[in-house]
Amino acid sequence: LFSSIAFLESAEHCLHCLAMKTIVPSALTVAATAKLLLLLPTSFAFLSPSPSNQMFATTKNMKSMNSAPSAISLSSIESDTSAAISAAQKQKELEQFPRTKLAHLPTPLEYCPRLSKALNGVNIYIKRDDCTGLATGGNKARKLEWLMAEALEQGADMVMTQGATQSNHCRQTAAAAAKLGLKCHVLLEERIKGDADYNENGNVMLDDMFGATREKRGPNLDMAAELEAAAEEYRKKGHKVYVIPGGGSNPTGALGYVNCAYELVQQIEELGISVDHICHATGSTGTQAGFVTGLKACGSTIPLLGYGVRFAKDIQESKVLKLAKATAEKIGMPDCVDASDVVVDSDYVGPGYGTPAEGTIEAIRLFAELEGLLLDPVYSAKGAAGLIDYCRKGHFKPGENVVFLHTGGAVALHGYLQYFQK
Repeated sequence: LFSSIAFLESAEHCLHCLAMKTIVPSALTVAATAKLLLLLPTSFAFLSPSPSNQMFATTKNMKSMNSAPSAISLSSIESDTSAAISAAQKQKELEQFPRTKLAHLPTPLEYCPRLSKALNGVNIYIKRDDCTGLATGGNKARKLEWLMAEALEQGADMVMTQGATQSNHCRQTAAAAAKLGLKCHVLLEERIKGDADYNENGNVMLDDMFGATREKRGPNLDMAAELEAAAEEYRKKGHKVYVIPGGGSNPTGALGYVNCAYELVQQIEELGISVDHICHATGSTGTQAGFVTGLKACGSTIPLLGYGVRFAKDIQESKVLKLAKATAEKIGMPDCVDASDVVVDSDYVGPGYGTPAEGTIEAIRLFAELEGLLLDPVYSAKGAAGLIDYCRKGHFKPGENVVFLHTGGAVALHGYLQYFQK
């Protein structure tokens, strides 16, 4: 077993080198070694908790500090460590693609003790992609790092995209364009009838503040075709337009979540925990497609679950799989994802896209009141409603470690004030 750990020949050699200070420990080395110490506490008694060896106690105590103990098995040590090492290597391989730094990365992986207690003792960790920084944060910042870099490389002077009226993606695209000195034009689709707050507040107000121009479109149109037609009109006026699909969801944008998967796998290893499930809201498919591709590419066996916010399960799974395969092809690992890796549960959509269900509002209030976290009523709160229900029904069991990806979007709350009036 020990010889299978790629970065050192044996656990004994690892411990000896660290004790004798003949190597500088990386976070992955320390985390893996701490796990071995937990399993074999009497085998390496030469390591006393002296100041020079304090790093072991600190790493070993990470679980108690986060109040989320987890059983450790020999097989999980080998699998988790191998995946983390692979993730670190593959993160470097992504440097072959152009990228513009827009997001504050890595985002924190935060344990939520009060929420965990309220959800039957399931240990809930939040991957805080609401903290990516760009225009109040959110998952689209990761995608835009690669998309905007491609736009700049192609010499664009304008970017165009589309989304629903309260689109988080359009807001962050407008902010990225402002930061990079590009013009931005967005098409906002009226998927639901909203009041004045929905149509003028929240993300719509910020679109304007970031200098984007916008057009409205009615529901049930082919928005990709509408976007391309609008882009062609601006090209006729002399602009070099770079078109970004809705949600930033194409293989270039999905690289942001390939990178996120690599980042998370390393954070899990550094914390010294074993994660049983990862879940999040899934809409335009780019987040889930990139995430599952990254997990499979680095050899992680953690199952990923997307809670659908718009389409039925079979439709969403088909869309995610198609993009995941294209993304895997882009990073040079065309066979790393298959249909069994893509799992969606669309039972928490509620009345429809953009309309909160009772469980959506409960999730927003629960996260806010227990952890001081803000969710949005279109995406993250519907994913959180699924998380809550899975914990209550026992699909996620007490003592299991579950990571929920927080995709941001709290700005949209200002478009839904009618749902929160007391």
